[in-house]
Amino acid sequence: MRGVVLKTVNTTCTMKKIGLVGGISWISTIDYYRFINEEVNERLGGLNFAECLLYSVNFNDFQRNNTGGNWEATLELLADAAENLKKGGAEAIVLCANTAHAVAEKLEERVQLPLIHIATATAEDIQQKGLKKLGLLGTKFTMEMDFYKNKLAENGIEVMVPAQLAVRDYIQETLREELSKGIIRPETKESYLAIIQDLINQGAEGIILGCTEIPMLISQEDVAVPVFDTTRIHARAAVDFALGAEINNPHYAV
Repeated sequence: MRGVVLKTVNTTCTMKKIGLVGGISWISTIDYYRFINEEVNERLGGLNFAECLLYSVNFNDFQRNNTGGNWEATLELLADAAENLKKGGAEAIVLCANTAHAVAEKLEERVQLPLIHIATATAEDIQQKGLKKLGLLGTKFTMEMDFYKNKLAENGIEVMVPAQLAVRDYIQETLREELSKGIIRPETKESYLAIIQDLINQGAEGIILGCTEIPMLISQEDVAVPVFDTTRIHARAAVDFALGAEINNPHYAV
């Protein structure tokens, strides 16, 4: 069962090695590394921490490929990172960005390792709360393309995104020029909260923070409906796999 804290201290714990494809952006990759290690220690105690490998790609290359619609180049970039992680002994791949999952299925087929899918893990958290209609904030690619919304729809979840192109452009711009560089501005937070409230007014029962940098700006304390921090959710799913919980949760794989 997900979220169960193991009280025993196990100094000889054997865990699977996780391969993290990070740098997209490096700011949120730091959070992944911290959350995964904190979660392992919370469950196992003592001095137990995660066995993991990190390959950090150049975010500029990732962003340039995506903006140009060159998803084949994005696949090559991420597959090269994942192949190097596999050579280092990684037993599963974690793409440390929501947008990267646009090529998740092809990457998993290429690398021949389990890929822990961020949208599938997020869908389970949403289902546990019994919600059906969610607002989604993320990059333009995550909000406008089908790869993320379809994964949620497979789990009976309807997704809403900001209807106005100008709003989606604004989110994209602030993610690229502010949050991915670690810049936090009060006026940006105020604007995001107004966008979220508009989605709630249209019927959103919860909000998916569908870019791993957004939780730097928005937290549950800021929003009246449930908020789904995809960075934390994905990190927990990675730990579930590492500690063998995937036996009970086979749907984490693509």
